[in-house]
Amino acid sequence: MKIAVGGFQHETNTFAPMKADWTAFEQADSWPGLQVGAPLLASCLGMNIPLGGFLEEAGRFNHSFEPLAWCSATPSGYVTRDAYERVTRLILDRVSQSVGSLDAVYLDLHGAMVAEHLEDGEGALLTSVRNIVGEGVLIVASLDLHANVTQEMVDASDFLTAYRTYPHVDMAETGRRTARILQQIATGKKRPHKAFYKPDFLIPLTGSCSLVEPAASIYAEIEKLDPERGQNDGILGASFATGFSPADIHECGPAILAYGADAALVQKTLERLKDKVVASEPQLSAPLLTPEEALRRAQQNHAGDGPVIMADTQDNPGAGGNGDTIGILKALIAAHARDAVLGVLFDPTCAAAAHSAGEGAQVALNLGAHTGGAPQETPVTATFKVLRLSDGEFDATGPYYDGIRLSLGLTALLEIDGVKVIVGSKKVQCADQAMFSHLGLDPREQKIVVVKSSVHFRADFAPIASEVLVVSSPGPNPADHRNLDYQNLRKGVRLMPGARETS
Repeated sequence: MKIAVGGFQHETNTFAPMKADWTAFEQADSWPGLQVGAPLLASCLGMNIPLGGFLEEAGRFNHSFEPLAWCSATPSGYVTRDAYERVTRLILDRVSQSVGSLDAVYLDLHGAMVAEHLEDGEGALLTSVRNIVGEGVLIVASLDLHANVTQEMVDASDFLTAYRTYPHVDMAETGRRTARILQQIATGKKRPHKAFYKPDFLIPLTGSCSLVEPAASIYAEIEKLDPERGQNDGILGASFATGFSPADIHECGPAILAYGADAALVQKTLERLKDKVVASEPQLSAPLLTPEEALRRAQQNHAGDGPVIMADTQDNPGAGGNGDTIGILKALIAAHARDAVLGVLFDPTCAAAAHSAGEGAQVALNLGAHTGGAPQETPVTATFKVLRLSDGEFDATGPYYDGIRLSLGLTALLEIDGVKVIVGSKKVQCADQAMFSHLGLDPREQKIVVVKSSVHFRADFAPIASEVLVVSSPGPNPADHRNLDYQNLRKGVRLMPGARETS
């Protein structure tokens, strides 16, 4: 087959203060920058990225590729209309130029993109592709586990499949799975039947971790449905996308998908998964601690067998946070915490000032709380010692950022009253030990490690942790959705698993 390939990745927190403009997609951060045409065929290979996995697997079937465009931006507020239209035009123009020669289109999508003028960025893109290529061309896409899957996305495509791990260590594998299913659909020469259901409750990020129950059992059940398992002849696959809840759109929330050759079996499979998810609702949330509660617990219970890891979930750059709230940092300083480090705080101005001062210098800073992620906060105004400096360019060593060269921009390791903080110049989720070790700091030797992340950090930090605590310090990604002012969410959706409050 000849397959057009591309992608457009953004997870939109409509409550976050900063928007994703054209520059956000053009520049490289944790992932490669904008790739147009032939360069994208090599840019993602060897990385834990769906497009790389798809190209690798589809290449084994001797398919040829028509490169479109691929880009991603760090999760944030709305995608600007300008950025959305420029990126989609890059993709659609190249699809149009290839009409008549294509057998299929594969898109590497997130599934939770909201633009200034569109609630459903991916649904609109998939519909546009379908309108160009017609019904004779297959359209498949891979999605993030946190996709807000919509009816339009399902209708415009032939097959959608979502990640099954959170931390997302299976992104490339999801691309490979998409390629295998596309091969089966094309070989069978019959489009699969679809079944789609959206539960009527929202799931917080911390409740969708696939390493713990009930998500672990749900994804184990879904994996059994893969055709290569041979346990459900007639089923091509199923997905459970837990949704991205801080998105004020009509179809926000989790979704269950099933595909196969037999319509009755597809519906039966969906109903079985639906029953399992609905029965699990009360457990799909995680306990939260205030910074002070987490510090007391860490200091009282630390046994020296690894650091206590604290997740600053509400300022997670992977969920639209800007990485510059300082609630936990202030709590560490007030508690005179020793052998404690926080990473990575986004503050380009302070990082540049530290570089100007040099290693070993004392520098007066107004650190953090500049972007409005937590409007009630004020910066940490104090004198810091500059311990180490870096250009912020280094290779990831953990499984989530596998194969990625990370880029934090100018970076500094600072210290105040024994508390250390890593300050970077780019918003990057703290999910890899190399963010500490490239500055000569071994996180295993600390008593407390604070990471601006919700769950992805677990892939690399859980193995070294004596305990993991999820902390509810102020930030633009509230772990309790009842603190968000939804205006567009469909009526009757429970704002938290098992909650009485509905939209």
